[in-house]
Amino acid sequence: MLAYFYIVTKVMKISSTMKKLIIIIGLLVSITAAHVVLAQTSKSGVIVYEVKVNVHRRLPPDAEAMKARIPEYNIHQDQVAFNDQESFYCTMPDEEEEEFNDEGNGMRLRIMRPQVEYYFNQSQSKRVVLQDFMGKKILIEDSVKIIPWKLSNDTKVVLGYTCNKATYFNEETKQNVVAWYTDKIHLFVGPEGYNSLPGTVLQLDVNDGERIVTAKKIDLRALKKGEMKIPSGGQRMTEKEFRALAEEQMRRNGGRMIIRN
Repeated sequence: MLAYFYIVTKVMKISSTMKKLIIIIGLLVSITAAHVVLAQTSKSGVIVYEVKVNVHRRLPPDAEAMKARIPEYNIHQDQVAFNDQESFYCTMPDEEEEEFNDEGNGMRLRIMRPQVEYYFNQSQSKRVVLQDFMGKKILIEDSVKIIPWKLSNDTKVVLGYTCNKATYFNEETKQNVVAWYTDKIHLFVGPEGYNSLPGTVLQLDVNDGERIVTAKKIDLRALKKGEMKIPSGGQRMTEKEFRALAEEQMRRNGGRMIIRN
């Protein structure tokens, strides 16, 4: 920008005072433009999400009677921390399992929500997931997956941010996914593994209301110690091996609902 104004002044052979004035104007325009860009995206911050899961829809067909004994929805909070190159998504540490007494059958019903950590490094295309599954820690490390999103011109406002709509059909799980993202916070940030859009996902709808994830608080600031970390420990598995293990357990127990006497 400054070079451009310098060339113009030299060709027109205008006065020295005018040269300085034009250069100052060019500098102010450059600074203003930089401020606009920086205002659109933040270098770091933490977003808290509310996760609303329809438990009834996850029950197997032969467990219809159980619906009358448990709440339809399980609601909890997760959060994502991000900086220039990384993001770290995890379940909130103060959440506890929900437990309900089924006095008629002498059983205790527990909704088990596995603790999970997702780490992403976009510049290195690195993904590390630590999954708490049936009392065991499972560690999965591989490259970042690029989801074939279909972008739309539809918009909605979430927490004051105008968001664009993106859709995706997961062939493996046979689920529809709808994401609402904004480019005014950061690129490639979102809940769980849904962070490959050109913006920050503020709302996610998986399988038409089966799981809805909505941003409830956005705190744009420098990260504190421990808010960004790479998961470690646990039994190493490939994504394929873990999926097979999870599907087998879900067949045995009807999803995430485990019944204990």
